[in-house]
This record gives sequence, C-alpha cells and structure tokens, in this order.
Amino acid sequence: MKTTRREFLSAAAVGPVLLGLQNKSGSKAPVLGSAAYTYEAIHDWGVLPANLKWGNTHGVVEDSQGNIYVHHTVHATSDSADSLVVFDRNGKFIRSWGKEFRGVAHGLHIRKEGNDEFLYLTVNASNPRMTPQPAMQAVVVKATPKGEIVWKIQGPPDVDAYKQPNADGSPKRYNPTNLAIAPNGDIYVGDGYGSYYINQYNSKAEYIRTFGGRGSEAGQLLEPHGIWMDTRGTAPVLVVADRRNNRLQRFTLDGAHIDFVQGFRLPCHFDEHKGSVVVPDLQGRVTLVDKNNQVIEHLGDSNPQGTNPLRNRPREEFIPGQFICPHGACFDHEGNLFVVEWVEVGRVTKLRRV
Repeated sequence: MKTTRREFLSAAAVGPVLLGLQNKSGSKAPVLGSAAYTYEAIHDWGVLPANLKWGNTHGVVEDSQGNIYVHHTVHATSDSADSLVVFDRNGKFIRSWGKEFRGVAHGLHIRKEGNDEFLYLTVNASNPRMTPQPAMQAVVVKATPKGEIVWKIQGPPDVDAYKQPNADGSPKRYNPTNLAIAPNGDIYVGDGYGSYYINQYNSKAEYIRTFGGRGSEAGQLLEPHGIWMDTRGTAPVLVVADRRNNRLQRFTLDGAHIDFVQGFRLPCHFDEHKGSVVVPDLQGRVTLVDKNNQVIEHLGDSNPQGTNPLRNRPREEFIPGQFICPHGACFDHEGNLFVVEWVEVGRVTKLRRV
C-alpha cells in the first residue's frame, strides 16, 4: 500500500455540444414505474464539451450542491482524456478531470467529512494490450471534487491472502471495482474483478483486514462488484453485490456473514434515499427495494423482450424507456434517479420522479 502527497489532476473545458435532454425524435419521454415510483426517462441527459465523448459510463453521484459527477472510461475517439465529468443539476457542464484514469475508470463514491466533501474513485487494472497504458490503475483514490488527490491505495494489501497462489498455481489478481465507507470512516474495497476479496482500511488508508474470497458458500463471493454501507437499521451492515452469484450478501463490519438477499440477475451497485435503495442490474433493468429489501419496482426492463440492441451498437438504436446494461445509479436530493450504463458510447439517463 502506498500513499501520496497531494497532487492535482488536469481539467479541461471547451465549448459544449448538446447530447439531448429527451429522446432524439423530440417526442415525449417514456414513463417507467408506477404509483409513488413513477419516473419520466430522460435519456442522454447532460451537455458535454465538444472535445469530450463518453466511453463506458460506470459511476454516478450527486454532491450537496446538486451537482452530478460521472466516472467514465472515455471513448477512443475523444480528444479529451478526462474521465470524471461534473454537471450542474440542469445538465450544464461545469468541469472535467482525471485523464490518468482513461480506460480504467470505474467506481465512484462521495462523502461529506466535516465541512468538506470528497470523492472516492475505484480504478480498474488495465488490459495489458491497452495503448497507451493509464497513468494510474488498480488504485483507490481519495480526491477533492476538483481533482486534488488526498491519498491513494496502490495495488492489493501486502498480506498472505494475495501471496498464496490460486489452486491452479496462477498468482492472485487484484482489480478493485467499488468501495463503501463505515460511519467511523473505515473503507471497504471490493476486489470485484480480481480475487473476490473485500479489503478493509481505516480512514487514513491503513490496512485492517481481508475477508471473502472466491466461492458461493456463505461468506464467499463471486465478483463482489458493488458494495454499500446500510445504516437504515440499529447497527450498520455491509451489503455486497455478489454479482456472479446473482444475489446480495450481507456482512457485519468485521467481515462475518449475516445472510443473503436473493432475486437479482447481475446486481452492480447501490444508493439509498429515505429508506429506498436503487440497485442497477447489468442484465437490463434498474431495481428499487424497500427497507426490508423487498422489491418495489423493476424499471426499464429490456431482458424478457430481448428487444434492445447489444451494448456496442450506435446510440440511435437504443430503445427509449429500456435499459441495456445499467452499471451505476444514484438518487438526487429530490428523489430523482440518475442511471449510467456500460455501453460503448456511454449513456446517462435521468429518471425524473413524477
């Protein structure tokens, strides 16, 4: 584990180009959900600078001022390499930074600490064939909203869990996907694309413990892609999107298994608002659950019909009102939802509560 002095990531801002605040035809936006959970789907929300093009849109959060932050991999044809984009609540571009994470941008978390807010970025390891290689990869970064790095955790912890080879003799991999933060400031990092551990650190990025690991039994994980600190009950609980096991798994804060929550396809991550939780599901829908983890709604479900195109198709082929590969989602302070998708041309959808 390495920590760094404060660094500053580059920003870029040039003339904007409107991607569209409704569907391309200008027709009325589709409506999803029912009753108190009814939303108008505004696809391709936001105004990007002319020199920046979405790659796979992975993470989205809202700050205390109502600004929306999107973490994306950056399209191959984009002139700007900035992977972190900030909009105001109306979708107007404010700033961008994070060229160091082009191609490997992934998880995004925001937290208020005292009078300040901080972003926590979880950055993947790159494919060895990627050219050029990202300046930062397989790293967890704490940064200010303007891109000033406070500290980083580079690579896996130096512990036996990662030193022991896999059953086939191959070395353990490390490829972090998302993180959660406990009320006391402890940080839990999901090694979702690596060796399927959860690594716990304190607020100063000092290592505490490792738990989980590959498998399907209680306490084991198979692609712990998303991770969330559930503080709705009397004691905080760590919830993991155990994606390839098609379930959620709940843990105590010291890593002991509590139980499973079934009924998901490929759950990706979480966000909570007034007791309701949004779970973007990579297999074509966005799920809302209540305080008892019972399903409220499945929004924009394209899987049963199989009508939406593959994730690498042009934007014009996407079907309004349906999701393809929801990867990240967050509530804003008004209860609207923002959904970002793992598609090659990126997509940000605002679900405006009606």
